[in-house]
Amino acid sequence: MSKIYTIIAAGGLGKRLQNYGKNKKTKMLLEINGQAMITKQLNQLISWGLENFIVITNPKFDKLIKDELNRQMPNLAIQYSLQKEQLGVAHALLQAEDKVPEDAKILYILGDNFFEFNPIIDLDISTPNSSIFLTKVSNPEEFGVVEIVEDKIKSIEEKPINPKSDYIAVGLYLFDNLCFQYIKSIQKSDRGEYEITSLIEKYLDNDDLNFQFTNGWWIDAGTPEAIETIEKLL
Repeated sequence: MSKIYTIIAAGGLGKRLQNYGKNKKTKMLLEINGQAMITKQLNQLISWGLENFIVITNPKFDKLIKDELNRQMPNLAIQYSLQKEQLGVAHALLQAEDKVPEDAKILYILGDNFFEFNPIIDLDISTPNSSIFLTKVSNPEEFGVVEIVEDKIKSIEEKPINPKSDYIAVGLYLFDNLCFQYIKSIQKSDRGEYEITSLIEKYLDNDDLNFQFTNGWWIDAGTPEAIETIEKLL
């Protein structure tokens, strides 16, 4: 059976939270009920039975994040990769290429995504297909919108003006090692980033994409309102 490598995207600047509360650094170090967000994230993933962690940071906050995790989780083996330029979520994933074996599966999670229940509990990683995780929201235009037809994904579109559905891809993805090759072949979006939706489209084009729905609440803790909500839930 393939081994899972868990990659956490923690290199974003978190501009919407830079002036929130006592946050003067990065949102990954913003406290949620007394713990840094990145520490909360890792504890969530450990509770799912995961290991083999790779954390993607950026030059500005790399040392701060490493110092925090070394202090809070000194016995946890973590590898780090650096995203030197802010060129999108898919680009961040590419920075971990040299740390992932060819036969491994990759669970890629955005560092500010939290879940009520373990969404991968029934995940079968022995199948060759990759998978995305979906939920239904009232504001799909703010996310990657997924159109489902006859129980199959027909399309995915990043932050569309006119969403084709209320289903979105949350910040959790299961890929194989081909993802790195695919990322190198995609083009920058209009906003100058290598979008995760463009990577997902590569899998969709090759009929190599499954999906499953999350259970319970899911929160993208990227705004002050979301931080306040998640503090009440965790």
